Amino acid sequence: MTSHPPLDPRIRRGTERMLAARAAAPDPIGWKAGFGAPASLAALEIDRPLVGFLTRSRLLPSGTSASVSSWTKPMLEAEVCAHLASDVGPGWTPAEALAAVGGWSVAIELADLSFAPTDVEAILASNIYHRHVILGPVVPALPSPLSFSVTKDGSEVATTSDPEALTGDLGFVLASTADTLAACGAGLRAGDVVITGSVIPPLALEDGGAWSVAAGALDAVSLRLLPLA
Repeated sequence: MTSHPPLDPRIRRGTERMLAARAAAPDPIGWKAGFGAPASLAALEIDRPLVGFLTRSRLLPSGTSASVSSWTKPMLEAEVCAHLASDVGPGWTPAEALAAVGGWSVAIELADLSFAPTDVEAILASNIYHRHVILGPVVPALPSPLSFSVTKDGSEVATTSDPEALTGDLGFVLASTADTLAACGAGLRAGDVVITGSVIPPLALEDGGAWSVAAGALDAVSLRLLPLA
């Protein structure tokens, strides 16, 4: 275990509002980390990723078609998802948090940037713009090295060979998520899934298209999006 800084009051208030919304949801399946990229941390003057929640009703199968026609500014994020085999407690080290992971998968998150991301509490109250998530098949160990390729209509539009450059160390993301939730009366539990933040800058989706996120031995997920009207 290790000592972590106290929770920013803005994060506390926003997380409490997020958790109230989660308590009203009938089918929570886990959590999402967001705004953990270095530029986002600096812009919002925060010391950790923000935490939102995932629900089964917003889980889409890979290969599905979806409409974003009513959204304001639809975005796609390519992510690593951790599948927890045991609880992660507050004060855990990144290594201890990683040891609680029972499997890993690639993921796509769809978000709607419906207002400017300047107010930490408002971002959290909106569940960090979350709309849908797609999860790939689970593998027992995180491949190393790990690279990502994002394609649209068969053409590569983004790639990275250093996924943690934007998300931060995945163990830190999980440990930080556990700390934030514990400070607000919740926690990371066995069976939860946690998407850990976009490994590439989020991509705008206004013109739709067929999208795929491939992560080598972590497999791939895809979807087809109808454009904005």
